[in-house]
Amino acid sequence: MTSWLIGLAIFTVHLLGILSAVLALLSSRTSQGAIAWILSLLTFPYLAVPAYWIFGQPRFYGYVSARGERDSVLRRVLARYRSQVEPFLADARDPDVRAVEQLAQMPMTSGNRAELLIDGQATFDSLFDGIERAEEYVLVQFFIVRNDALGSELKRHLVRAASRGVRVYFLYDEVGSHQLNEGYLRDLAEEGIEVSAFRSSRGFRHRFQLNFRNHRKVLVVDGREGWLGGFNVGVEYLGHHPRHGPWRDTHLKLSGPSVLGLQEAFWEDWHWATGELINLAWQPTLTCEECHSVVIVPSGPADSQDTASLLVQHAIHSARERFWVTSPYFVPDQGVQDALRLAAMRGVDVRIMMPERPDHLLVFLSAFSFLPDMLRAGVKVYRYQPGFLHQKVMLIDDAAASVGTVNLDNRSFRLNFEITAFLPDRQFAAQVRLMLEKDFSDCRRIDIEEITSRPLWRKLLSRAAYLLAPIQ
Repeated sequence: MTSWLIGLAIFTVHLLGILSAVLALLSSRTSQGAIAWILSLLTFPYLAVPAYWIFGQPRFYGYVSARGERDSVLRRVLARYRSQVEPFLADARDPDVRAVEQLAQMPMTSGNRAELLIDGQATFDSLFDGIERAEEYVLVQFFIVRNDALGSELKRHLVRAASRGVRVYFLYDEVGSHQLNEGYLRDLAEEGIEVSAFRSSRGFRHRFQLNFRNHRKVLVVDGREGWLGGFNVGVEYLGHHPRHGPWRDTHLKLSGPSVLGLQEAFWEDWHWATGELINLAWQPTLTCEECHSVVIVPSGPADSQDTASLLVQHAIHSARERFWVTSPYFVPDQGVQDALRLAAMRGVDVRIMMPERPDHLLVFLSAFSFLPDMLRAGVKVYRYQPGFLHQKVMLIDDAAASVGTVNLDNRSFRLNFEITAFLPDRQFAAQVRLMLEKDFSDCRRIDIEEITSRPLWRKLLSRAAYLLAPIQ
């Protein structure tokens, strides 16, 4: 009897492995991911089957199903203000900008003011000043919030805002902020602040959706001012970390109609996490007549297409003179790799800036498996020296730039909820170029000899790490 049960269990596990492999073949977003999962599921089903159902789901199906309900409500809300919004819609005659609007499913707006915030002190001074100016509500969303000196300062500002009658909504990712203790959250809730985790695995139907993260870092004040970029809340982001040293990051402050795009992204995420439809102001505020045009590009695993990857590919293909990009995690999919090589071959100055000091070993090792082909094609790769590089910035010629939360890896392209501000604006692009030129002066350029001369065991390790890239 026992042997019969063991045989049945073995048969069931292998059958589940075959069925899961078929599902991976039909649904995986990349051929690399499909191959990795199929081989694992057929060869090691005892480990691979549970791993696939936790990490291998290609889309955030719960969020997708909730979106139908959410969109109908949002359309009704925004319809009330359509006549007020239309004067702020920019005329996107450039086909490159129209493509970004289509990816974003949001329009480009004019009359915005954009301010680059370089490094931690400037960013958090601006964030905290914004909270102090709030009159109606504050929307706060971070991937990582720590209960350290910086986290405590954020809490003090939020509590002070709540004490003067400002509505405060605090949304965090439960995986990124797994070290955030209950005491911190309880302190916020006791002061009347609405607190919620993003809860990617909310409900019985979605219990296996553990691999999706909300990587957005957004703060909105009264629908008039908004912030997004690379910074989370922790003292390491101020450079107070013994291993990483100085922390190089970039944030962006926006004021004007584009802030409603940040607000809409938060509004959707809050609705998923809590089921609530919070009441916000949707009247756009004109900041200045001759300022920046902005497209807010939310992206994530609930999208019908790979929005973040396509945005990067589109930016690369539209470059004629230069394409500069910074990312702490550089394991792009095949489409982005091909676009980078082709751009370099047609004479574009393609530069990639990465950290010298890794904080994610597998991602760091993965890059060495494909960098030789990049370098042979003429792509220039730089390692940032003074400390840890965490900014996510693109520069396209002297015509456009972006700041956001997207890393150039599979997690950001397909598993994380991300958000990017795309500015087709020469004045802003010039500011980004000056910033990046300073950063490149603090880098060392690597050559192909440095990579190809590595011992065989390191090459094998890099290739194995690259095979795991779809689930990292």
